[in-house]
Amino acid sequence: MPEFETISSKMKILVTGGAGYIGSHVVKALGEAGYEVLTYDNLSTGNKWSVLYGELIVADLSDEETLKKTIVKFKPAAIMHFAASIVVPESVRTPLKYYQNNTVNTLNLLGTMMACGARNFIFSSTAAVYGNAEKMPVGENAPMSPVNPYGSSKMMAEKILRDMHLADNDFNYVSLRYFNVAGADGGCRIGQAYKESTHLITRALKTAKGEFEKLQIFGTDYPTPDGTCIRDYIHVDDIANAHILALKYLLDKGKSEVFNCGYGHGYSVREVIAAAKKVTGIDFKVEETGRREGDPSILIADNTKIKQKLNWQPKYDDLEYIIKTAWKWENSYREKYS
Repeated sequence: MPEFETISSKMKILVTGGAGYIGSHVVKALGEAGYEVLTYDNLSTGNKWSVLYGELIVADLSDEETLKKTIVKFKPAAIMHFAASIVVPESVRTPLKYYQNNTVNTLNLLGTMMACGARNFIFSSTAAVYGNAEKMPVGENAPMSPVNPYGSSKMMAEKILRDMHLADNDFNYVSLRYFNVAGADGGCRIGQAYKESTHLITRALKTAKGEFEKLQIFGTDYPTPDGTCIRDYIHVDDIANAHILALKYLLDKGKSEVFNCGYGHGYSVREVIAAAKKVTGIDFKVEETGRREGDPSILIADNTKIKQKLNWQPKYDDLEYIIKTAWKWENSYREKYS
């Protein structure tokens, strides 16, 4: 069994899904912090050009032979796992895809890393595990009660992690439950580049650009002040920084923990649309329609724990800044990479 590195000046970190939106920003942050990074991605939704640091291995997590060879050869001090399917409406239509990719493939990864002697794991989770929480802001101790297969598939992976730690105290993980991640790298090198993005801010900006005829509001009868869903929007670079802090925590012998990643306040769909129109200067068309299945009314993070335990101090808690970076990216990336 190979010996895995402890803290060193050139720590090796394996990142699954590192060519995707959030994963690529974390790879960037790791590279800038001096870590040696290896990305493992099947490129189903990621892009080669988004991997700014380290090498890229193009393979699927279901390919256990390649995965094992990669871990044994690279000998990572920790593994960060981002590879997942993330579209809530799609998960309602095709639940098996989500359980296969988000739960079974996570199980494949965990089994392989344990067999290879790796013990530090950072998991990309989601606020969707809470479902319609009774109390807002929602804390990490709130019951997990997801209302869609996406949230359920992530919840099952979290339960596996918990049980693994209980069975082996040498295995430690940090699960980061993201709220609504948005924005782009301030230097406009990487950003959200999904072909069919369902993220509200991205779709609003694409509508402003004329890529979509109109932006739909799914549901105007929610129990919120203006009838539309409320979400906690967090800049992707603040998410990336949370991962660096979580990594340092684990490598400093920290024990398994779960942290919310959000700003602790939210904006309604109408408020986000108004901000997008202000930033772009374009009064794009908006259409009201019925609710989508699997959408909770309100999701806002209680971020007390991550601030206290990891000393996380977000830098970009500004909706207009988030939209500005996303708008700058939307207007540049197709010219660069299409």
